[in-house]
Amino acid sequence: MHKWQKITLKIVLAISLTTTSIYFFAPWEYALYYMKPLPVTVEAEVQQATKNGLDGIIIYSQRASEPAHIYTSGWHNRAEQIPAYGSALFKIASIAKLYEAVAVAKLAAADQLDLDKTLADYLPDLAQRIEYADQITIRMMVMHRSGIPNFTDQDGFDWASSSLDTLALALDKPADFQPGTDYAYSNTNYLLLQILMSKTLGYDYTQYIENHILTPLKLHDTYFSIHEVDNTRLMSGYYVGYEDDLKHLDQGYVASAENVGRFIRALNDGTLLNKQEQAIYSSLYEYGHTGWVLGYSSIAKYHSDIDTVVVQFTNTTGDDRVMLTNIIYNRVLNILRNQS
Repeated sequence: MHKWQKITLKIVLAISLTTTSIYFFAPWEYALYYMKPLPVTVEAEVQQATKNGLDGIIIYSQRASEPAHIYTSGWHNRAEQIPAYGSALFKIASIAKLYEAVAVAKLAAADQLDLDKTLADYLPDLAQRIEYADQITIRMMVMHRSGIPNFTDQDGFDWASSSLDTLALALDKPADFQPGTDYAYSNTNYLLLQILMSKTLGYDYTQYIENHILTPLKLHDTYFSIHEVDNTRLMSGYYVGYEDDLKHLDQGYVASAENVGRFIRALNDGTLLNKQEQAIYSSLYEYGHTGWVLGYSSIAKYHSDIDTVVVQFTNTTGDDRVMLTNIIYNRVLNILRNQS
């Protein structure tokens, strides 16, 4: 059996065990953790987090006009015993959809994209391979109301591979529902939006994001691939029950917690979008997001009640760690609310 087949088999088995543990064990175990008395400081909570099944964690918080604070605990690299540190780079997974939704809003405001034109209008070569392509609008795709099947849910998808033709997995499949009649989160929507933006622009969509989002905000620690970064700065990623480091898998955007935090602040305070762009964006997508790929789980949100951005990176997935990371994030929020 090939090395990657063995890795995939281990992960599939671990995911199966994850489902069982979430339903039969985690709710009780982590309910007790959630109800534990809150420490006074975020630092104390972060230190506690790595004693409860996480290899490493980074928390970024920034309130109003105050300076940001970064808290870390655990390992940046477990094998080399390098402690977690705040300026590390991290795979942010689906948080990237926020950047791409902003790009769509900006292009629409500049009349370079028409949100009410269809997928078939922009990508006619795919019209016969995606059901209802002549009815699916760009707006529906951004909002996950297209009905296009999610490639990560298809037979043959492998989280441990960076070389799959992921679009092919979603082609020639029946729609999940008629466009505009329901909601279903689909990574395929944003993969198609990337292709569509690049075709419309005449150059890679990532260059547009670089020019219109990253450069204006001076987000110099945000990248589109692990191949663009110093590998030693990329935080290691781990899956429960699998010993090796998963940082070598190329799975999209990479950024520091500070860069993600500043992006979230700019998205929410009007710095990033002008009035017209803001009106378009607010009709399309959300203002915070979570992310998950093998070894990396992230949450990035703005909390208006305390005027605070909180970004959380944790580098352990599998088993019941998604539930754990959500509990930790909520506990951190409660500490920050108490401090306010």
